[in-house]
Amino acid sequence: MLNILGQRKPTPDERKARSAVERALAELRRGTGVVLVDGDGGLGAIAVAAAECARSAGDLMERAGSVPDCVIPAARAAALALDSRQGGNIAIVCRGSGAMKFDPELARAIAGLDDDPVLPGNAPVAAADPLRDAAVDLVKLARLLPAAVVARITDDPAGWAAREDTLMLTVGDIRCYRDLVGEGEAVLAARAPVPLEGAEDAEVYAFRPADGGKEHLAIVIGDPAKDKPVLTRLHSECLTGDLLGSLRCDCGDQLRGAIKAIAADGGGILLYLAQEGRGIGLVNKLRAYRLQNAGYDTIDANERLGFGADERVYRPAATILHSLGFDKVRLLTNNPTKVEGLSACAIEVVERVPHSFPANGHNEAYLRTKAARAGHLL
Repeated sequence: MLNILGQRKPTPDERKARSAVERALAELRRGTGVVLVDGDGGLGAIAVAAAECARSAGDLMERAGSVPDCVIPAARAAALALDSRQGGNIAIVCRGSGAMKFDPELARAIAGLDDDPVLPGNAPVAAADPLRDAAVDLVKLARLLPAAVVARITDDPAGWAAREDTLMLTVGDIRCYRDLVGEGEAVLAARAPVPLEGAEDAEVYAFRPADGGKEHLAIVIGDPAKDKPVLTRLHSECLTGDLLGSLRCDCGDQLRGAIKAIAADGGGILLYLAQEGRGIGLVNKLRAYRLQNAGYDTIDANERLGFGADERVYRPAATILHSLGFDKVRLLTNNPTKVEGLSACAIEVVERVPHSFPANGHNEAYLRTKAARAGHLL
């Protein structure tokens, strides 16, 4: 059976894979490890933990039977000016040898938790390894810094996982999860009228994503016609700017300005998307802020942490618009990527409506970076 975007319902095996990954993400976030296998046994198995939780996972890693490594994306090794000689998408930057025990403090430094970490001078050659690639991807999916502690399991993986009471999943499970999450499935969980400053005739719809993550909100202002392009704003949540009034960005101005603009236009939709920090999460955004204070711009700061310049996806927004009965929009944005992202998801962007605000004395460099390096039309 297909939904409105032509997406099929997950099969039982896909639902099982999604459940395994969701449980693994929770385990990683609470500081424990998981067992990762390649599915057919050809590449063996590894124990995986998040490097930023290395203190609590160290004992588990040492019981795996091999000396753990710390691995990060190769792109991050390059951004950190490490000698990132590798044969895949990851670089080993902390390798033990012989009887050396795993050093959780070094792993945490590599994870980026120190303001001025003392890092190793090189990244040993790493052969292409789907297990290590998947380990880094799994930690990243958990909204943790993309740095993983991994240790080869020398015993039978299933037996070791059972003795350690540790969840086991496959590389294929992660791949399946990424495919399903990319489809942007979200269901309406609740709705209620909420009069807003600048738009008293507003109703808030809460959509819960299929992966159990934070809800996205659709704020419908007035009664927009479904047979005409609707004035729409895609706004990624920004607790610091939207709620606390941070002057580091222009998010608060954009949010309140969009509500006023939509109300003045007679109605429309503001999608408040749970994609804090361009998709890297609040904690990692604050880490990026510290790097910005050290002189890096917003894009370089993200890359030094191991993230892309922009990790957001737009299919959830398209799914919500379709479920509300809209397939044509006039998009309030200065970001061409949002236009392209919606257009790729069967939403026709009839017009791009400019949406910018003056600098405030603290965000000039941020706005310059958005224009010069991210292509925003400011």
